[in-house]
Amino acid sequence: MSITVESPAKLSTHKGIVTLKDLLIDDESKRMYENVKNLNIRSTIYDVTNRCNLRCTGCFFFSSDQDKAADDEKDHARWEEFVLKEKARGVNNAILIGGEPTLYLDRVELFYKHIPTFCATNGLIKVPRDRFPDMMVGVSLWGNDEHEEKLRGKKTFKISLEHYTGDPRVYYLYTITPNNLGMIEEVTTRIKDAGLKIHYQLYSNDELVDGFDWTEDEKLKIKDKLDEMLDRYPETVISSKYYHKVLIENKMLGRTFGWNECPSVSLDRDDRNPQPKRLIGFQSVASDLKTIHRCCTSDTRDCTTCNDGAAKMSWVMVNKRDHMKNPQDFKNWLEVTEMFAKLYQYVPW
Repeated sequence: MSITVESPAKLSTHKGIVTLKDLLIDDESKRMYENVKNLNIRSTIYDVTNRCNLRCTGCFFFSSDQDKAADDEKDHARWEEFVLKEKARGVNNAILIGGEPTLYLDRVELFYKHIPTFCATNGLIKVPRDRFPDMMVGVSLWGNDEHEEKLRGKKTFKISLEHYTGDPRVYYLYTITPNNLGMIEEVTTRIKDAGLKIHYQLYSNDELVDGFDWTEDEKLKIKDKLDEMLDRYPETVISSKYYHKVLIENKMLGRTFGWNECPSVSLDRDDRNPQPKRLIGFQSVASDLKTIHRCCTSDTRDCTTCNDGAAKMSWVMVNKRDHMKNPQDFKNWLEVTEMFAKLYQYVPW
């Protein structure tokens, strides 16, 4: 994920609505613009390892053989050399995934030393705050304790809450499936009571798990529920109603999401012609530090059925100019951009 917010001087040359004053017509829009106007984020995703301490039903990493794409690089010096090259390439937001990154905290630490770092984890192993005092941590979540035990083999929600209650740099990433939408308020209130945050995304059934396919009617019900959660728990839910709309409808400004629109294709794998607006310099790097995955999810996913929240968020952000037609469209863009900045703590909660 990558975003550059242009200066007011450049914005004023846009055709149609020609000044920021025309776009920022209320105090909320002005506040959000002040929060994001100086952002210049260049993100890349890294597999820290192919190993994991869980096998979650429906996990695309293993169902699409991402774990077999490359062997882990084991040389510590090569990891540090690679991280320094990525920093020199301009990466200033390292998104660490896996497998399970906390199995190799020495590798995580090499990124943390040199680049602002976000670590995605299943929450079984606590990130030690004496070692990583301000690293952002995103904890994956699939439902309440009983549902997590069924899908993941352990009550990972209970364990991760014990690790992170009250931690100001932790949020839960709740993946919504047709089987756990009814649990959304239960888990959101538990997260609220623990002094943590939650962000929602939608499941893509790459593994063809029985009962996990969406119908269009089911998807439409989700948007209303997500909007309700945001209205009811605004201090806990880090989200945006425009994000919900794009995520669920798979459309933005009359365009449909897919291969020809996705901004999260790795630079070295992007042979599209013509090129859509894309994340600058974005790559998805395997744990051998050489192999490049196709995109921010899996090499095998059908782009027409991709529900990835990060890709949809980025899709909005890279299409900033197209959201500058009127004040409401621009406010929608600001909402999603500020949401992204909060999730990586470029903007405080």
